[in-house]
Amino acid sequence: MSPQAGAGTSGCRAMTGHLGSTGLYTLPKPVAVAVGGGGVLGAAHVGVGHALEQRGFVPDLVVGTSVGALNGAIAAAHPGGAAQWLDTVWTRLRRREVFPFGYLSSRASVFTDRGLRRLIARAGLPARIEQLPIPFTSVAMDLDSGAEVLLDRGDLESALLASAAIPGILPPVDRDGRTLVDGGVIAYVPVRAAWQAGAASVVVLAVGPESSPLVRTPRRRAGAIAARAGVLAFRHQIERDLREVSAHVPVVVLPTGVDDWPPPWDFRHSARLIATASRTAGRFLDGLRVSGPGLYRDDTAPALEVSR
Repeated sequence: MSPQAGAGTSGCRAMTGHLGSTGLYTLPKPVAVAVGGGGVLGAAHVGVGHALEQRGFVPDLVVGTSVGALNGAIAAAHPGGAAQWLDTVWTRLRRREVFPFGYLSSRASVFTDRGLRRLIARAGLPARIEQLPIPFTSVAMDLDSGAEVLLDRGDLESALLASAAIPGILPPVDRDGRTLVDGGVIAYVPVRAAWQAGAASVVVLAVGPESSPLVRTPRRRAGAIAARAGVLAFRHQIERDLREVSAHVPVVVLPTGVDDWPPPWDFRHSARLIATASRTAGRFLDGLRVSGPGLYRDDTAPALEVSR
Protein backbone atom coordinates (compact mmCIF):
# COMPACT_ATOMS: atom_id res chain seq x y z
CA MET A 1 0.00 0.00 0.00
CA SER A 2 1.27 3.42 -0.89
CA PRO A 3 -0.34 6.20 1.17
CA GLN A 4 -0.67 9.50 -0.66
CA ALA A 5 -0.77 13.07 0.59
CA GLY A 6 -2.17 16.12 -1.12
CA ALA A 7 -1.01 19.50 0.13
CA GLY A 8 -4.11 21.62 -0.26
CA THR A 9 -4.42 22.67 -3.92
CA SER A 10 -0.81 21.89 -4.82
CA GLY A 11 -1.47 18.32 -5.91
CA CYS A 12 -0.49 14.94 -4.50
CA ARG A 13 2.84 13.55 -3.43
CA ALA A 14 3.84 10.04 -2.41
CA MET A 15 4.92 9.39 1.16
CA THR A 16 7.76 6.97 1.79
CA GLY A 17 9.27 5.45 4.87
CA HIS A 18 7.77 3.42 7.68
CA LEU A 19 7.10 5.19 10.98
CA GLY A 20 5.00 2.59 12.75
CA SER A 21 2.00 4.38 14.24
CA THR A 22 3.86 7.64 14.83
CA GLY A 23 2.06 9.46 12.03
CA LEU A 24 -1.04 9.67 14.20
CA TYR A 25 0.88 11.38 16.96
CA THR A 26 2.22 14.14 14.72
CA LEU A 27 -1.30 15.35 13.93
CA PRO A 28 -1.93 18.85 15.35
CA LYS A 29 -4.33 18.92 18.28
CA PRO A 30 -7.20 18.94 18.78
CA VAL A 31 -7.67 15.93 16.52
CA ALA A 32 -11.23 15.19 15.42
CA VAL A 33 -12.61 11.94 14.07
CA ALA A 34 -15.28 12.50 11.40
CA VAL A 35 -17.48 9.41 10.98
CA GLY A 36 -19.53 9.33 7.79
CA GLY A 37 -22.84 7.79 6.82
CA GLY A 38 -23.43 4.50 5.05
CA GLY A 39 -26.13 2.47 6.83
CA VAL A 40 -25.16 -1.20 6.94
CA LEU A 41 -21.74 -0.27 5.57
CA GLY A 42 -21.04 1.35 8.94
CA ALA A 43 -19.66 -2.02 10.01
CA ALA A 44 -16.45 -0.96 8.25
CA HIS A 45 -16.18 1.91 10.75
CA VAL A 46 -15.72 -0.73 13.42
CA GLY A 47 -12.76 -2.29 11.63
CA VAL A 48 -11.10 1.10 11.23
CA GLY A 49 -11.81 1.75 14.91
CA HIS A 50 -10.03 -1.48 15.81
CA ALA A 51 -6.95 -0.31 13.88
CA LEU A 52 -6.96 3.06 15.65
CA GLU A 53 -7.42 1.58 19.11
CA GLN A 54 -4.68 -0.98 18.55
CA ARG A 55 -2.32 1.93 17.97
CA GLY A 56 -3.43 3.71 21.12
CA PHE A 57 -5.23 6.53 19.35
CA VAL A 58 -7.95 8.46 21.21
CA PRO A 59 -9.47 11.55 19.49
CA ASP A 60 -10.05 14.91 21.12
CA LEU A 61 -13.52 15.22 19.59
CA VAL A 62 -15.88 13.10 17.49
CA VAL A 63 -18.35 14.24 14.81
CA GLY A 64 -20.78 11.79 13.22
CA THR A 65 -23.42 11.65 10.51
CA SER A 66 -26.22 9.06 10.24
CA VAL A 67 -24.88 5.61 11.23
CA GLY A 68 -21.60 7.39 11.88
CA ALA A 69 -23.32 9.41 14.61
CA LEU A 70 -24.26 6.22 16.47
CA ASN A 71 -20.84 4.64 16.01
CA GLY A 72 -19.20 7.95 16.88
CA ALA A 73 -21.25 8.45 20.05
CA ILE A 74 -20.26 5.01 21.28
CA ALA A 75 -16.61 5.80 20.55
CA ALA A 76 -16.98 9.06 22.50
CA ALA A 77 -18.62 7.18 25.38
CA HIS A 78 -15.94 4.48 25.63
CA PRO A 79 -12.56 6.10 24.76
CA GLY A 80 -10.08 3.50 23.58
CA GLY A 81 -12.48 0.61 24.15
CA ALA A 82 -15.46 0.99 21.84
CA ALA A 83 -14.39 -1.21 18.90
CA GLN A 84 -14.92 -4.57 20.60
CA TRP A 85 -18.37 -3.56 21.86
CA LEU A 86 -19.32 -2.35 18.39
CA ASP A 87 -17.91 -5.52 16.82
CA THR A 88 -20.27 -7.63 18.93
CA VAL A 89 -23.27 -5.46 18.08
CA TRP A 90 -22.63 -5.31 14.33
CA THR A 91 -21.89 -9.01 13.85
CA ARG A 92 -25.20 -9.91 15.55
CA LEU A 93 -27.34 -7.18 13.98
CA ARG A 94 -30.04 -8.10 11.46
CA ARG A 95 -32.24 -6.06 9.15
CA ARG A 96 -35.47 -6.63 11.09
CA GLU A 97 -33.95 -5.06 14.19
CA VAL A 98 -33.34 -1.73 12.44
CA PHE A 99 -35.94 -1.78 9.66
CA PRO A 100 -38.84 -3.87 11.01
CA PHE A 101 -41.46 -4.51 8.34
CA GLY A 102 -45.05 -4.33 9.50
CA TYR A 103 -44.60 -1.47 11.95
CA LEU A 104 -45.45 1.74 10.12
CA SER A 105 -44.74 4.73 12.33
CA SER A 106 -46.86 7.25 10.41
CA ARG A 107 -47.37 8.65 6.95
CA ALA A 108 -43.98 10.32 7.33
CA SER A 109 -41.91 7.13 7.08
CA VAL A 110 -41.93 3.53 5.94
CA PHE A 111 -40.50 2.18 9.20
CA THR A 112 -40.79 3.06 12.86
CA ASP A 113 -37.63 4.01 14.76
CA ARG A 114 -38.36 1.63 17.64
CA GLY A 115 -35.55 -0.73 16.62
CA LEU A 116 -33.05 2.11 16.47
CA ARG A 117 -34.23 3.33 19.88
CA ARG A 118 -33.62 -0.13 21.35
CA LEU A 119 -30.15 -0.21 19.81
CA ILE A 120 -29.31 3.19 21.32
CA ALA A 121 -30.65 2.09 24.70
CA ARG A 122 -28.28 -0.92 24.71
CA ALA A 123 -25.25 1.18 23.84
CA GLY A 124 -24.35 2.27 27.36
CA LEU A 125 -24.71 5.96 26.51
CA PRO A 126 -25.47 8.86 28.88
CA ALA A 127 -28.69 10.83 28.58
CA ARG A 128 -27.06 14.07 27.45
CA ILE A 129 -24.35 14.84 24.91
CA GLU A 130 -22.41 16.91 27.45
CA GLN A 131 -21.96 13.82 29.63
CA LEU A 132 -19.87 11.97 27.03
CA PRO A 133 -16.17 11.72 28.01
CA ILE A 134 -15.11 12.99 24.57
CA PRO A 135 -16.83 16.06 23.06
CA PHE A 136 -19.30 14.87 20.43
CA THR A 137 -21.38 16.44 17.65
CA SER A 138 -24.20 14.77 15.72
CA VAL A 139 -24.98 16.20 12.28
CA ALA A 140 -28.56 16.49 10.99
CA MET A 141 -30.40 18.54 8.36
CA ASP A 142 -33.24 21.00 8.90
CA LEU A 143 -36.03 19.75 6.63
CA ASP A 144 -37.52 23.24 6.26
CA SER A 145 -34.42 25.26 5.39
CA GLY A 146 -32.00 22.56 4.23
CA ALA A 147 -29.42 23.91 6.68
CA GLU A 148 -26.82 21.73 8.37
CA VAL A 149 -27.62 21.36 12.07
CA LEU A 150 -24.83 20.57 14.54
CA LEU A 151 -26.11 18.97 17.75
CA ASP A 152 -23.42 19.18 20.43
CA ARG A 153 -25.50 19.52 23.59
CA GLY A 154 -28.81 18.36 24.99
CA ASP A 155 -30.63 15.05 24.66
CA LEU A 156 -28.37 12.43 23.06
CA GLU A 157 -31.03 9.96 21.91
CA SER A 158 -32.95 12.52 19.84
CA ALA A 159 -29.68 13.79 18.34
CA LEU A 160 -28.80 10.29 17.12
CA LEU A 161 -32.32 9.57 15.87
CA ALA A 162 -32.33 12.86 13.94
CA SER A 163 -28.95 12.21 12.32
CA ALA A 164 -30.08 8.73 11.21
CA ALA A 165 -33.60 9.68 10.05
CA ILE A 166 -33.31 8.62 6.40
CA PRO A 167 -35.97 10.75 4.63
CA GLY A 168 -39.09 8.72 4.00
CA ILE A 169 -37.57 5.58 5.56
CA LEU A 170 -37.29 6.55 9.24
CA PRO A 171 -39.37 9.28 10.93
CA PRO A 172 -38.04 12.83 11.18
CA VAL A 173 -37.30 14.22 14.64
CA ASP A 174 -38.81 17.41 16.05
CA ARG A 175 -36.24 19.13 18.22
CA ASP A 176 -35.95 22.75 19.38
CA GLY A 177 -38.67 23.86 16.99
CA ARG A 178 -37.06 22.27 13.94
CA THR A 179 -37.86 19.16 11.93
CA LEU A 180 -34.63 17.22 11.47
CA VAL A 181 -33.62 14.40 9.12
CA ASP A 182 -30.51 12.41 8.19
CA GLY A 183 -27.37 14.54 8.20
CA GLY A 184 -25.96 12.47 5.35
CA VAL A 185 -28.14 14.40 2.92
CA ILE A 186 -26.04 17.53 3.45
CA ALA A 187 -22.84 16.17 5.07
CA TYR A 188 -22.32 12.52 4.17
CA VAL A 189 -18.80 12.80 5.58
CA PRO A 190 -18.87 15.52 8.28
CA VAL A 191 -15.33 16.83 7.79
CA ARG A 192 -16.50 20.46 7.53
CA ALA A 193 -18.44 20.12 10.77
CA ALA A 194 -15.32 18.76 12.47
CA TRP A 195 -13.28 21.72 11.25
CA GLN A 196 -15.99 24.15 12.35
CA ALA A 197 -15.92 22.52 15.79
CA GLY A 198 -12.30 23.63 16.15
CA ALA A 199 -10.31 20.64 14.92
CA ALA A 200 -6.69 21.34 13.98
CA SER A 201 -6.59 18.00 12.11
CA VAL A 202 -9.22 15.46 11.07
CA VAL A 203 -9.19 11.67 10.78
CA VAL A 204 -11.97 10.57 8.42
CA LEU A 205 -13.89 7.29 8.58
CA ALA A 206 -15.81 7.06 5.30
CA VAL A 207 -17.33 3.93 3.76
CA GLY A 208 -19.04 2.80 0.60
CA PRO A 209 -18.59 3.33 -3.14
CA GLU A 210 -19.34 7.06 -2.66
CA SER A 211 -15.93 7.41 -1.03
CA SER A 212 -14.01 5.19 -3.44
CA PRO A 213 -12.40 5.58 -6.88
CA LEU A 214 -14.91 5.44 -9.71
CA VAL A 215 -15.01 3.17 -12.74
CA ARG A 216 -17.22 3.22 -15.84
CA THR A 217 -19.84 0.48 -15.76
CA PRO A 218 -22.70 -0.60 -18.04
CA ARG A 219 -25.97 0.97 -16.91
CA ARG A 220 -28.88 -0.65 -18.70
CA ARG A 221 -31.48 -0.73 -15.95
CA ALA A 222 -33.35 1.97 -14.07
CA GLY A 223 -32.00 0.84 -10.70
CA ALA A 224 -28.40 0.96 -11.91
CA ILE A 225 -28.87 4.43 -13.38
CA ALA A 226 -30.37 5.73 -10.12
CA ALA A 227 -27.61 4.09 -8.06
CA ARG A 228 -24.89 5.62 -10.22
CA ALA A 229 -26.45 9.08 -9.97
CA GLY A 230 -26.66 8.76 -6.19
CA VAL A 231 -23.02 7.69 -5.91
CA LEU A 232 -21.91 10.62 -8.06
CA ALA A 233 -23.95 13.15 -6.07
CA PHE A 234 -22.52 12.02 -2.75
CA ARG A 235 -19.02 11.71 -4.18
CA HIS A 236 -19.01 15.30 -5.42
CA GLN A 237 -20.17 16.48 -2.00
CA ILE A 238 -17.51 14.44 -0.21
CA GLU A 239 -14.67 15.54 -2.49
CA ARG A 240 -15.68 19.21 -2.24
CA ASP A 241 -15.68 19.11 1.55
CA LEU A 242 -12.41 17.16 1.80
CA ARG A 243 -10.62 19.58 -0.51
CA GLU A 244 -11.98 22.63 1.31
CA VAL A 245 -10.91 21.50 4.77
CA SER A 246 -7.58 19.95 3.74
CA ALA A 247 -6.48 23.34 2.37
CA HIS A 248 -6.36 24.48 6.01
CA VAL A 249 -5.58 21.44 8.18
CA PRO A 250 -4.30 17.85 7.74
CA VAL A 251 -7.15 15.52 6.73
CA VAL A 252 -6.40 11.78 6.93
CA VAL A 253 -8.89 9.51 5.12
CA LEU A 254 -8.57 5.93 6.35
CA PRO A 255 -9.12 3.22 3.70
CA THR A 256 -11.27 0.14 4.25
CA GLY A 257 -9.95 -2.14 1.48
CA VAL A 258 -13.50 -3.35 0.80
CA ASP A 259 -14.15 -3.96 -2.90
CA ASP A 260 -17.48 -5.79 -2.63
CA TRP A 261 -20.15 -3.77 -0.82
CA PRO A 262 -23.36 -5.55 0.24
CA PRO A 263 -26.87 -4.17 -0.38
CA PRO A 264 -27.87 -1.46 2.14
CA TRP A 265 -30.34 -3.75 3.93
CA ASP A 266 -28.07 -6.81 4.33
CA PHE A 267 -26.31 -6.95 7.72
CA ARG A 268 -24.90 -10.46 7.23
CA HIS A 269 -21.58 -9.20 5.85
CA SER A 270 -20.54 -7.23 8.93
CA ALA A 271 -17.76 -9.61 10.03
CA ARG A 272 -16.13 -9.45 6.59
CA LEU A 273 -16.35 -5.66 6.44
CA ILE A 274 -14.87 -5.30 9.94
CA ALA A 275 -11.95 -7.67 9.32
CA THR A 276 -11.04 -6.20 5.92
CA ALA A 277 -11.22 -2.60 7.13
CA SER A 278 -9.14 -3.37 10.23
CA ARG A 279 -6.28 -4.89 8.20
CA THR A 280 -6.31 -2.23 5.49
CA ALA A 281 -6.56 0.78 7.80
CA GLY A 282 -3.83 -0.69 10.01
CA ARG A 283 -1.38 -1.01 7.12
CA PHE A 284 -2.14 2.54 6.02
CA LEU A 285 -1.65 3.95 9.53
CA ASP A 286 1.68 2.19 9.90
CA GLY A 287 2.94 3.99 6.81
CA LEU A 288 1.37 7.35 7.56
CA ARG A 289 3.54 10.47 7.58
CA VAL A 290 1.96 13.90 8.05
CA SER A 291 3.68 17.12 7.06
CA GLY A 292 1.28 20.03 7.32
CA PRO A 293 -2.16 20.75 5.82
CA GLY A 294 -3.23 18.46 3.01
CA LEU A 295 -5.28 15.44 2.06
CA TYR A 296 -3.68 12.16 3.16
CA ARG A 297 -5.30 9.07 1.69
CA ASP A 298 -4.70 5.93 -0.34
CA ASP A 299 -5.32 6.93 -3.94
CA THR A 300 -4.09 3.54 -5.18
CA ALA A 301 -7.14 1.62 -3.90
CA PRO A 302 -8.94 -0.48 -6.54
CA ALA A 303 -11.89 1.15 -8.26
CA LEU A 304 -15.30 -0.15 -7.30
CA GLU A 305 -18.15 -1.09 -9.58
CA VAL A 306 -21.69 0.05 -8.90
CA SER A 307 -24.19 -2.80 -8.62
CA ARG A 308 -26.34 -3.21 -11.69
